[in-house]
Amino acid sequence: MSMPSLSAERLKYLNLLSEQFPSIRAVSTEIINLQARLNLPKGTEHFISDIHGEYEPFSHVMRNASGVIKDYIVELFGNSMLESEMKSLATLVYYPQEKLAIARKTENGLADWYKITIFRLIRLCKRASSKYTRARVRRTIDTRFAYILEELLHEDVQDQSKQDYYNQIVDTIVRIGSAEDYIIELCTAIQKLAIYKLHIIGDIFDRGPHADKILDALSRHHSVDIQWGNHDIVWMGAAAGSAACILNVIRVSARYANLHTLEDGYGINLVPLVTYAIEYYGGGSLDGFMPETLGGVVSEKEAQLTAQIHKAATILQFKAEAEIIRRHPEYNMSDRLLLDKIELNKADFPTVNPQDPFSITAEEADIIEKLAASFMHSPRLQRHAEFLFSKGGMYKALNGNLMFHGCVPMNADGTLKDVRVGDGAYRGKMLLDVIERRVREGFLNHSDPTARADGQDTLWYLWCGADSPLFGSNRMATFERYFFADKSTHTEERDPYYTYRDTEETCKMILADFGLDPETAHIINGHVPVKVMKGESPVKANGKLLVIDGGFAKAYQKSTGIAGYTLIYNSHGLLLVSHEPFVSAQKAIEDEMDIHSSSFVVEYANERIKVRDTDDGAVIFGHISDLTDLLRAYETGEIKENQ
Repeated sequence: MSMPSLSAERLKYLNLLSEQFPSIRAVSTEIINLQARLNLPKGTEHFISDIHGEYEPFSHVMRNASGVIKDYIVELFGNSMLESEMKSLATLVYYPQEKLAIARKTENGLADWYKITIFRLIRLCKRASSKYTRARVRRTIDTRFAYILEELLHEDVQDQSKQDYYNQIVDTIVRIGSAEDYIIELCTAIQKLAIYKLHIIGDIFDRGPHADKILDALSRHHSVDIQWGNHDIVWMGAAAGSAACILNVIRVSARYANLHTLEDGYGINLVPLVTYAIEYYGGGSLDGFMPETLGGVVSEKEAQLTAQIHKAATILQFKAEAEIIRRHPEYNMSDRLLLDKIELNKADFPTVNPQDPFSITAEEADIIEKLAASFMHSPRLQRHAEFLFSKGGMYKALNGNLMFHGCVPMNADGTLKDVRVGDGAYRGKMLLDVIERRVREGFLNHSDPTARADGQDTLWYLWCGADSPLFGSNRMATFERYFFADKSTHTEERDPYYTYRDTEETCKMILADFGLDPETAHIINGHVPVKVMKGESPVKANGKLLVIDGGFAKAYQKSTGIAGYTLIYNSHGLLLVSHEPFVSAQKAIEDEMDIHSSSFVVEYANERIKVRDTDDGAVIFGHISDLTDLLRAYETGEIKENQ
């Protein structure tokens, strides 16, 4: 029975595909390869949220893969190595350069130590690579080491006749002085293979000292996606040139004594603002503007100057925000125009004109313009912003998990809320899609100044607006916290989502709106820290929703009682890991102190999950279908082989 003829459109596509697979043999080989991949166990996905600049604990969690590497070591060597030896091996994997430097000074018989360590790392790398094809493992390893390590990784321990061959390889590596290079490469490969995909559920920036280093590390990661948080979006707006976003970024950085991230990390020139702050805010009260050091050490002189910058930036921020609020009445934020509602002492606030508190002077406009130029011309900041736009989004749906940072805006009765954006009103998934398009225009659209300006205003709104899916509260009470002693005025009322998300019915409604199976899918959320010490659980709605903000930022750890969560989704199911506070990388290296982590199973798969069961598997099935059609086209002569 003859096959039906292909449509012209299908034939055109297959002709393009034939350029990549020009023969029956090439197509057949790829089909066999893809079919085999479908039966591998699914790769391990890691989910991390609300890192807030805490580079050292974040880096350590990435290095130890949330304890997965330590588990591999116990599995492989638990019956043959002392616990102290296993700790040393784990620390070597996490910090290979540093531990090798120590080993050179402390190990007797260094050559033997190198040999033993290489064979142990080979076993560990084999375990970490067991879910991958040889081709994937080969791509993970630096090409300079790939051939030799591939030989060692596929060593057959049962084949005694080849043991001399493998031993000779390792002996030669050590004899010619290459042992440390190979050890470092093996440790790096193990770290990479332990995490197949990395999902960041928002808020990389603010509070902690090194968001820039975190973004450098994420930029080097082999597979990462980011769901924007409100602290990320305000930095993205600042990189785009939004005055209100820039001043918010400076204010928050000053509040947490973190201006060095701007100056040293991104090369932002704050001199015009510093000069202005000293001139106008060098005298008067600085109550409420002294920086929160979060355990860091700041000199009295530095704290005083930071407070002056903090105060000046805050007033400038309120003025810049007023311009956005007035040109966007649809934001319904006129209640945030407060500078004209209270009497500010002229001696303490000399830059506020009592007759027109929101007016921006020519001097202030010039300062804002210079700050914007510095933000927009910082190569590193622009590179990081481009990375956030290319790898990020308002949400992501993958492998039955819906990931977003904040909320899906809801009405008081638990229904999805219609939120006005531009000339329309949208809810649920459509709302987040429309917002994301406007956000991208705010940074990427250079041909339409109006669309770009509206996009930048959207970026600011997402930071603090009442119906912002990233902020999720009715107001950002910044003004009240600075100027009203009555703490009842500081309250920010959360979106009804945060009440209804505890119910399975609500989670299923949201999952269905985003096109996921409400019976099997999950929501993974960040933004609001889980107060573990008060008995709050990160698992909500009968397991349909997982909140993984556990307090990476030191500012939150007093209320959470822990120092962050990591969610792991591997071929056996979902595992939630809670982390204790991290002391320092130096302690981890010198004293081999790992982060103490506790884990519990959220959901266990009765049958091991394979690639065929994932979204990657669906893509592979599609490729196999296309290649099968191409194979038939070769066989029927509709397309000629090009060998």
